[in-house]
Amino acid sequence: MIIDSTKENIKKAAEEIIAGGIVAFPTENVYGLGADGLNPTAVAKIFEAKQRPTFNPLILHIASRDQLKELVSIENDKVYNLINAFWPGPLTIVLPKKDIVPDIVTAGNTTVAVRMPQHPIAKALIEACGRPIAAPSANQFGFLSPTTAAHVEKQLSNKVNIILDGGKSDVGVESTIVEVTNDGVFLLRHGGISLEQLKDVCDFVEVRDTNIDKPNAPGQLFQHYAPSIPLKFISEINEAEIKGRRLGGLFLKENNSEIEFEQVEFLSKAGDMREAATNLFSHLHNLENNNLDLILVEPIEEKGLGIAIMDRLVKATNRYK
Repeated sequence: MIIDSTKENIKKAAEEIIAGGIVAFPTENVYGLGADGLNPTAVAKIFEAKQRPTFNPLILHIASRDQLKELVSIENDKVYNLINAFWPGPLTIVLPKKDIVPDIVTAGNTTVAVRMPQHPIAKALIEACGRPIAAPSANQFGFLSPTTAAHVEKQLSNKVNIILDGGKSDVGVESTIVEVTNDGVFLLRHGGISLEQLKDVCDFVEVRDTNIDKPNAPGQLFQHYAPSIPLKFISEINEAEIKGRRLGGLFLKENNSEIEFEQVEFLSKAGDMREAATNLFSHLHNLENNNLDLILVEPIEEKGLGIAIMDRLVKATNRYK
């Protein structure tokens, strides 16, 4: 059930989480499906509702630095450099976990992913709970991430009792994830904070291969973020594949193709990459809902937020290869 994010309803949602339930709520990135991050039984409900494999860990969302110190060991100043630059905001940091963090949250890893969201509703919900909230995106595992309450309702309406409505997510793609060790800062997932922004803060940032079988943070699997109908890059299709089919097109700012489309969506007619990231999942949701046979997407220049957009599109197309 979608409800307005009034103070009373945020308190109601917090009580649901404290009691061991799950709640969908907005963040600046996408909508999350949250449970008490220190209650293993409650966290298990997230995996069940999303049909998410338990080897894929979750992010703990916090509202203060004091909460961070309860959850992780901080071994060097690089962590504080990142926190000072990007928290609250769309950056998740992977650090050695303390025993208080349940193994189900980390998929048995010795590290845990933690983030301090900027969205006022997310922050108010965490503060009302008084505990970290474990929350992946509020969708069926592997499919499109939700950037509105309606997207959550479409995929999980029979799995969650409370969906806090906070309007459309501002960033539109998931958080950037980095792991910090004594050897440096390692980028595990591209997201709302670009690689260039990270390098402005840290002398050494290495991009790690994210197509791995045992991830220590979300978003590292080979296929993910996919619509329920096939999606392919327009540069990789041939005429036989599209003949007689109802086609949707997803372009950055203009359509220079001679292909006949039933529906076309533009991420940003101004070519603004922040607007494009914000619109990515919502436009894919629009195409998914239009009884199409195939969605063709234009590759995006892998620069700045374009890297995160292409990461999501590549993982979505991988589902249909």
